[in-house]
Amino acid sequence: MYFGLQTGWISMMSLQASLLGYAAFKPFRHKLDTPFGPIENVVLQTTAVATATMPLAAGFVGIIPALGLLTTSDHPDGPIILPGWQLILWSLGVAFFGVFFAVPLRKQTIIREKLRFPSGTATAQMISLLHQDRKEPVLRRRHQSGRDSVLAHEDRPLLESASSPTYSPTSTSSTQSGVALTPISHSEQNLSSQQSDNEESWTLKLQALIISFSLSSAYTLLSYFFPIIYALPLFNWLSFNLVDFVKWEWYFTPSLSYVGQGIIMGLPTTISMLLGCVIGWGILSPIAHYAGWAPGPVSDWKTGSKGWILWISLGVMIAESIVSLGIVLVRSIVKFTYRRKTQGPRYHRVDADDRASDANNAETHIEQEWTEEEEGRNGAEKEETDAPPEQLVKPSTTLIGLAASTALCVCTVAIIFGTDVLPVRMAILAVAVAMFLSILAVRALGETDLNPVSGIGKISQVIFALVMPGGIAANLIAGGIAEAGAQQAGDLMQDLKTGHLLQASPKAQFYGQLIGSFVSAFVATGAYKLYTTVYSIPGPEFPVPTAHVWLDMSRLVNGHPLPPHVTEFVLLFSFLFAIFVLLKESNPESQHVGWRRYIPQGIAFAIGMYNPPSFTLARVIGGFLGHWWDRYCDSSQQNTHSISNKLFGSYQRQVGKVFIIIVASGFVLGEGTFAIVNLILRACDVPHF
Repeated sequence: MYFGLQTGWISMMSLQASLLGYAAFKPFRHKLDTPFGPIENVVLQTTAVATATMPLAAGFVGIIPALGLLTTSDHPDGPIILPGWQLILWSLGVAFFGVFFAVPLRKQTIIREKLRFPSGTATAQMISLLHQDRKEPVLRRRHQSGRDSVLAHEDRPLLESASSPTYSPTSTSSTQSGVALTPISHSEQNLSSQQSDNEESWTLKLQALIISFSLSSAYTLLSYFFPIIYALPLFNWLSFNLVDFVKWEWYFTPSLSYVGQGIIMGLPTTISMLLGCVIGWGILSPIAHYAGWAPGPVSDWKTGSKGWILWISLGVMIAESIVSLGIVLVRSIVKFTYRRKTQGPRYHRVDADDRASDANNAETHIEQEWTEEEEGRNGAEKEETDAPPEQLVKPSTTLIGLAASTALCVCTVAIIFGTDVLPVRMAILAVAVAMFLSILAVRALGETDLNPVSGIGKISQVIFALVMPGGIAANLIAGGIAEAGAQQAGDLMQDLKTGHLLQASPKAQFYGQLIGSFVSAFVATGAYKLYTTVYSIPGPEFPVPTAHVWLDMSRLVNGHPLPPHVTEFVLLFSFLFAIFVLLKESNPESQHVGWRRYIPQGIAFAIGMYNPPSFTLARVIGGFLGHWWDRYCDSSQQNTHSISNKLFGSYQRQVGKVFIIIVASGFVLGEGTFAIVNLILRACDVPHF
């Protein structure tokens, strides 16, 4: 909620959830009747992710504030401000249909097509690394019976670090679920040494987490008493105040949580954000202001250049989302048609060396995946063995739940907004559109690790502008329903990929998602009401930029004119990034090598443009830190007397690349936690400088 209201950006936090879950239960591992193992951690992080992402799924960082910004020209009754009980009802209404709709998609996307879902795979490997223990088997995938001849080449941890023990597969045995497990053979001395190494590694991980959490917490608390450190006029200082950069929103926020988010995003994403920031705030904003196209104050959303460049970022997001989803749709149709006429795929392992060029994002560093070879389909299609029937969600449960959750959504919308704002038939259409777009979103997520929920919402807004012209409030509500469905379906699918790799029960994850969503409907509402009571939202501390994106899009598709001369720039940048998507997708296997790796990411570019520079700069630093750590860990020859080796050598040897993710998690969690302390201080009117 905190980061979403600030910037509109919310992370799934699946890696952080698995790390915190392990840290919370590890001290009590000898007192638990049932050991807290990888499967338990999977269910925990599934529930945690469902809880954490509700502010985005329920629109607390977009749709809900946008409804409060409506004017009488947008809606006859003016702004729509929902009380607490209606916010809870709305959250419950949009929380479940995406979950039920995702269940049938699992068989096709994870079992048959084996889509990558990189973050889900990365989370599985993080959990595998955390739970490395002499009593636990090597992490494995489920395989079709009859493929045991190749199992010996596949029995190894999905993540290998400098401290990872070497496993020697000797034989395979099958459990009742048909999952082949490889026993581990060690001498007692090696087992003792391995246990000692694991304890030392965990000590360093915990140390890194505590230190990074403490530093970020201290900065957050100090920023309340000394607000200047949250908005340093760094560029004014560098220019000796010859140029008032603060007037143009150029100041520096040294937030460690921003740095942590940059580490997790990865260098390519943050560089794309920086490009959008420089072009938007460094070039287009001054041009629009001095040309008289945006004559108001720079920070004004209506008359200033901040609102003017917002339209360009909106055009980029829509163009990339539509083209990307179109490519996914075409590929799905072609793949489905081709599969009916041809035979199954072969598989080969992609080694770490082959993926070295993709070592940009912090999550993909712990990802060694399986990919489908699209050629040579001469054998029968080999489908991975699924979980036992008793661990799967029954079709009857899915159908009944889908019908009930759809009815719940339609009824809650009618109760909250009335059928005069969004008629019942239009609410049903909104859910149907959300389900169709969720299919595309899940496929895009499985192939690219990007859930285009913002684009999904915008497409829904365009559709409803055609069927309900002039209904701006209805347009926002319909877009919110579509975004909720795509978000919930995508979250569950990433988690189901994690569970599939770790042999967790899909049914347990399904109920964990439902429980997390139900609880978060109340928790997220309470948090939102707390923030809106203490702070002015939108306001200086929480500008909620995505609310303006949603509202401007709704006004645009319902006939409101664009600001002067922005149309040309919107068309130019939209066309440019549509071409960029086509260039990248023309050869997906080469996206991260050669010249294609320098093509900017459209969504990241747009985020860097519609958020002020302070949002981007610290994240770019984080991206470079993550990149530097990866290069440091990959270095085959290190100077033992170098400063970096003296400071971080033990972390590199014992923890490996995952160390930087732990530090990033501590940074993000520190500010997120102590933001609540700052909120309490603000509510109590504690004085500050």
